[in-house]
Amino acid sequence: MSKKTPKMTDSLDLGSVIGQSIKRLSPKDLARNPVMMVVGVGTLITFLLGATHLAQGAPAGLDFAICAILLFTVLFANGAESVAEARGKAQAGALRATRKDLKARKLDGEQHKEVAATDLRRGDRVLVKPNELIPADGEIVTGAATINESAVTGESAPVLREARTDNSGVSAGTKVLSDEIVVEVTVDPGNSLLDRMIALVEGAKRQKTPNELALSVLLAAMTLVFLIVVVSLVPFGGFVGATPSFSVLVALLVCLIPTTIGGLLPAIGIAGMDRAMRANVIAKSGKAVEVAGSIDTLLLDKTGTITLGDRKATAFETVQGVAPGTLRDAALLTSLADPTPEGKSVVALARDKGSKVEASEGTEFIEFSANTRISGVDLPDGRILRKGATDAIRKFVIANGGNYPQETDRLVDRVAKNGATPLVVAEGNRVLGVIALSDVIKSGIKERFAKLREMGVKTVMITGDNPVTAAAIAAEAGVDDFIAEATPEQKLDIIRKEQAEGRMVAMMGDGTNDAPALAQADLGLAMNSGTQAAREAGNMVDLDSDPGKLLQVVEIGKQLLITRGSLTTFSLANDVAKYFAILPALFVTSLPALDALNILNLSNPMSAVLAATIFNALIIPALIPFALKGVQFKPASATQLLRRNLLIFGLGGLLLPFVAIKALDVMLTVVI
Repeated sequence: MSKKTPKMTDSLDLGSVIGQSIKRLSPKDLARNPVMMVVGVGTLITFLLGATHLAQGAPAGLDFAICAILLFTVLFANGAESVAEARGKAQAGALRATRKDLKARKLDGEQHKEVAATDLRRGDRVLVKPNELIPADGEIVTGAATINESAVTGESAPVLREARTDNSGVSAGTKVLSDEIVVEVTVDPGNSLLDRMIALVEGAKRQKTPNELALSVLLAAMTLVFLIVVVSLVPFGGFVGATPSFSVLVALLVCLIPTTIGGLLPAIGIAGMDRAMRANVIAKSGKAVEVAGSIDTLLLDKTGTITLGDRKATAFETVQGVAPGTLRDAALLTSLADPTPEGKSVVALARDKGSKVEASEGTEFIEFSANTRISGVDLPDGRILRKGATDAIRKFVIANGGNYPQETDRLVDRVAKNGATPLVVAEGNRVLGVIALSDVIKSGIKERFAKLREMGVKTVMITGDNPVTAAAIAAEAGVDDFIAEATPEQKLDIIRKEQAEGRMVAMMGDGTNDAPALAQADLGLAMNSGTQAAREAGNMVDLDSDPGKLLQVVEIGKQLLITRGSLTTFSLANDVAKYFAILPALFVTSLPALDALNILNLSNPMSAVLAATIFNALIIPALIPFALKGVQFKPASATQLLRRNLLIFGLGGLLLPFVAIKALDVMLTVVI
């Protein structure tokens, strides 16, 4: 099944792109990009020079030719950003369409009235019936229902959402297929996750990321240096008896400053968010996507990320002297009120093995707690049944005056060494046996971890399993480290410890108890099906609610950084060829010795200047596909990536301009 958001299109409105490119010629827009601002000022100066020369009856052809080329250079740079934004706007349109003209049954006490979805506010409650669309982002507070989320995720398979669980979150525009639910709205109009992402991809609220700002400062500094160099050529030319044309000096400046990366930098950033959105991940800022590429440590929940998902009960192992039926019935009773898939699988296994017991009136159920790690039931006849983690049940049995048999530890070890999770069942002060909950490792996960290791990313599996089970699964999955019997508080401590050692940490979560850790992590990926607290705490939200998406997000971030680095390397390298084309043209008549620098054997100074300037303009649209699609991502160490960048984009950026400028010179010689 396709994961692509429905009705999404990659087709672009060329007229709109051209219009946006022209609109961005305003000084206010150009000022956001210092490099292109210099090109814009150069365009204006050469136009004024050409007009002055024309009025004086002097030759003005070269002035106007350079002016036109510089104008197209700015337009091509604006076009790169416009194309990137147009792709985002196409997706934004598809997302808006899912929520157009939505109506809601707003509850007011026992009554309800129909209102427009746009009139709903945070805290309002709405009733949603089968075959109706959910009018706003929120959480189910009453009931449970199967929901078709294809309008948001592109996945047609229905999903179960239920109140008072970690899968209570719902999105506007999704369709209820069964049962009535009451949803509490969690955001005001215009502030939903999708609204924020739409604003980002459309560029209206996009702010530069720290790395973009740092690179922009570097490019601005380089531009200033080259400006000083070019200005110093004027007195130098006077000293040697050469008076270079001011338009040619402008052309030299534009060719020497890093116009290629300067023109493509905004498009690269927008395209990174676009790729995240195509993966059905909503980033709350461009920084979140960029941070994903700088992650050092990945904290991964075992269930759903490393394993296929929900564990299932596969066996009941009794201790000596306990009848199989006794353990079976006790396991069923302790799981009747357990809403988790694991609890339901225990009930299903017990029923399959012939259990027919039911909870009688007066039965008191004890809910599972992450702190106690025990759940169970107190029966009206006085029996106390509990199931839970090994150490938790040991403490429970001893606290009730019983003995914890060594045979239980042997059963637990046997189950754990097989990669299953053991849950011990007790009745009062007596251990009855062990339930085996089995996990299945995801196909190909070991290879993905190996690739992350090549990139220097450390993977840590976090699980509530006992150390033996955790070690068996960690070894099979190929993670670098694991934390067994972890609590939400421990997750937060682990993140802080890693960050204190200078590492950037990513994690995912879906529950309210995950919110502090999601907020603390450098990259917090929250599940869209999770609670509002988790979605607010994270800086990314996965619309598919796929715990394994964290690995893909890291790869998207890596590709963004690699693309930016590769095109920066190419941009700086291709300035060298333009230097050898224009500098001899400036002074060769006064200093014949400079002809030795004319290694391209260009026809004449005018064609040399025009050829270099034309190449400088055309290379921007030629590289737009690379900026939007991203340089192909191949897991490798930082040293390998640097070597590859220098070889492909450094050497390529050095050699390509020589060939292209020579070809343009030949064509210009024929035309002029």
